[in-house]
Amino acid sequence: MKAPLAGKTALITGGTGALAKACALALIKDGASVVLTARRAEALAEARAYLLELVPDAQVECCVGDACQEDDLLRALDQAYGLQQRLDILVPTVGGGGFRPLLQHDPASFGAELNTNLISAFLAIRHGAPLMARNGGGAIVCISSTAAQMTFRWLSSYCTAKAALESLVRCAAEELASAGIRVNSVRPGLFHSEATSDLFDTPELCRPFLDEVPLGRLGKPEDIAGAVRYLAGPEAGWTTGQSLAIDGGNELRRNPQLDHLISAIYGEDALRAALAGQEPPRSPA
Repeated sequence: MKAPLAGKTALITGGTGALAKACALALIKDGASVVLTARRAEALAEARAYLLELVPDAQVECCVGDACQEDDLLRALDQAYGLQQRLDILVPTVGGGGFRPLLQHDPASFGAELNTNLISAFLAIRHGAPLMARNGGGAIVCISSTAAQMTFRWLSSYCTAKAALESLVRCAAEELASAGIRVNSVRPGLFHSEATSDLFDTPELCRPFLDEVPLGRLGKPEDIAGAVRYLAGPEAGWTTGQSLAIDGGNELRRNPQLDHLISAIYGEDALRAALAGQEPPRSPA
């Protein structure tokens, strides 16, 4: 029986991350050819070797570059399109954020998280869509966060960026539908990745998050990748403009309050100033 994604080509940005590798694995298992792009050549080579060890006959290529830089992204898109003269699936996974009081931000720090989480996805959609349209359409699956829907104290820039990303997904889905391009996102809760490994290794840090997850466990990259695979494939052929929460039920409750992290990172004086709505002390270098 023919694999459901046989003959399809996908580009995944942020290709060395745990989520990107899990998404790539889900796609190649179902027959897609995949190009991974990220900044570190050695890590990309390791990701490719990992995937080919699991699916030896898969077509997996790498393109070194920064998905937040337009020229690098265009080069990765050209490489993906060149595999089979088509681009069918696009998964921009670049993102991330850090804890910082709102009043500790300046335009540069706030804008940096918008660039990482929003502009990287915009560039992928902006330049990927015309390639998809050449062959009648495709599927774009962005990576949002429960922070797009639920406020998370001390993550103002990240919450703002992810909320804007979901608005971009809806706008792009409406505008690109006539070209046969579906645009959706997944909205993960906390899951195990390189960025969260320290938290997962520390039970006392995990507990506040677990207390807000009805299903009683935190996530794995494979949990998120399954939803990405669904939205990227023919099974979701009548789905666009949606954001699917994969969070163990976290959105039924709330995000934890982590004032102690701000105190640990910036100092008790900074925490008190932030809670009082005052100009904070200078943040640590």
